Amino acid sequence: MGTRSAAKAHRQSLERRLRNRAVKSATKTAIKKANDAILSGDLDAARDAVHDAVVALDKAAQKGVIHNNNSARHKSRLQIKYNAAVAVRQVSGEATETEAEAPKKRASASKKTSKK
Repeated sequence: MGTRSAAKAHRQSLERRLRNRAVKSATKTAIKKANDAILSGDLDAARDAVHDAVVALDKAAQKGVIHNNNSARHKSRLQIKYNAAVAVRQVSGEATETEAEAPKKRASASKKTSKK
């Protein structure tokens, strides 16, 4: 190292690199868990895993470990996979209990609007 300031900058970059690697690794693990949960078919676990992955991606982007667009791309792809899994389950007739028990809204015969 040439100067003291260069040596300090190098030390700081090494510390940042270790911290960034940990955050990036945790983010990748959360994404893998979400993908595995979606493929397993357990939508409750998948919903939680996708939420955890989205939180991890947001934190990584906020810290500057990954770019904001990288975070948005991964979140979008996870949501598309999760929504597709939910749609397949609904089409196949395996509606969840909460959806089956939800009361249906009545369609009103006429809608009156009053203008004052």
